[in-house]
Amino acid sequence: MYNLRMEAAGSHQEIERKYDVERDVAVPALHEVDGIGGVAQPEEVLLEASYFDTDDVALRAAGVTLRRRTGGGDAGWHLKLPVSADEREELRFPLADEVPAALLDRVRVHVRDRAVSPVARIRTRRVVHRLLSPTGELLAELCDDLVTGESLDSEPPADPQRWREWEVELHAGGRELLDALEPVLLASGARPALATSKLARVLGDRRAPPQRRRVTKRSSTAEALAAYLDEHLSELKQQDMLLRAEDDAAVHKLRIAARRLRSALASYEPVLQPGSTDDLRTELRWLGGVLAEARDAQVLAKWLDEVVAGQPAELVLGPVTRRIDGELGERYQSGRAEAAVALDDDRYFRLLDRLDAFLAAPPLTARASDSARSRLPRLLQRDWKRVQKRARLASTATETRQRELALHEVRKAAKRLRYASETALPVLGKRADKLAGRAKAVQQVLGEHQDTVVARAALREIGVRAHLSGENGFTFGRLHALEESRAQRLVQQYPGLMARFPKKKLSRWLRG
Repeated sequence: MYNLRMEAAGSHQEIERKYDVERDVAVPALHEVDGIGGVAQPEEVLLEASYFDTDDVALRAAGVTLRRRTGGGDAGWHLKLPVSADEREELRFPLADEVPAALLDRVRVHVRDRAVSPVARIRTRRVVHRLLSPTGELLAELCDDLVTGESLDSEPPADPQRWREWEVELHAGGRELLDALEPVLLASGARPALATSKLARVLGDRRAPPQRRRVTKRSSTAEALAAYLDEHLSELKQQDMLLRAEDDAAVHKLRIAARRLRSALASYEPVLQPGSTDDLRTELRWLGGVLAEARDAQVLAKWLDEVVAGQPAELVLGPVTRRIDGELGERYQSGRAEAAVALDDDRYFRLLDRLDAFLAAPPLTARASDSARSRLPRLLQRDWKRVQKRARLASTATETRQRELALHEVRKAAKRLRYASETALPVLGKRADKLAGRAKAVQQVLGEHQDTVVARAALREIGVRAHLSGENGFTFGRLHALEESRAQRLVQQYPGLMARFPKKKLSRWLRG
């Protein structure tokens, strides 16, 4: 996995707005706009760009642009990643014949193990108008572009398209400058661009980024499921890209996205063809497991460092924090390395393929056409029964380890109920929100309890190694005892949280 922070020649946030304009429209007097002190002498530049994508234009479908451009001051390879409607993150590499491997790695979740090749060529005669502040600072650029674009992968070859557009890109100016410029540009004859980019105009509707699915109280069960899967598959892909950019928080968020997808497939199983989700759930469980070591080490190190910092100095004997950070740091790095290998593995790529295919054509039963308002309470009732069954098993556990494992199973069932309740929020409203909140409370207290189980095992191991190295193990024993005490307090909170769930049949309660 390439480190883009180390290898990228440069990156910046690109904030811009585009406008369609006829050839005979003149650029208005922009120096009259509030906040603009002057406009520099226009400069003309010729640009030529080749746009790269997979055979099925997967990057285009994700709103990502990969191009090789010559001409202008930023000639080279550019990778543009969507941030918001007006904003994109742009990574730049020096000009080379081949696509930089680090750029492909950043979007590996979309490209996977497929080749990329040119799908479009765009030539632009650009006249740049630099908008300056009263002190001469560059606030923004208005680029007046005459464009010729042609698709390279259409059969038969399409005729080149020609058009003119204006592009306003911010530099030191704020978004309020875009708002101030817009009425002036529109009054001169410009129109908000119909296409989001030059490439989008050339490729047209071919795999355009889809609109986010919306769920209302009138939606079907199938629509509710599709919207939830779409949201969290998109999140999984986003966190994959952030993880490859060395964002440490992405380990946890990627794992959560995988869990939510797996949980939804389980909760909605009654409206899906029998056995159709088994393999997907297995593979999503594998992905979560791959990420577990790094995340668990990350959380545990942070927690133990805080606990040690809160101890009286006279009770911290030896290099306790250094040993904790050293050993858990090694676990974290080992986990990150394992995750890096897994995310570049064929197994992961095929999982992504299958998730895409599942979302495109879910294997639904006739029940999926039922209104979500009538079907979801029954699905949630099923998940609630699962929580109750596991809670009964936990209540009969007599041995400590048996009880810890049983409570961990209650936690997982409560988490599934929580996630399923969240899918129902747009449909069932406040009742689903309350149920999700109560399930979350149980999940969190039992999750913290499970953290103590992991912490105690780690402290015992680290303490033994400290002792064998000639260090004083007293503090590790003290920390172990503190974790035992924390576990007892959490177990005492658990029955009260379970008692907050509705006493009558859940499906009836959800309907009000």
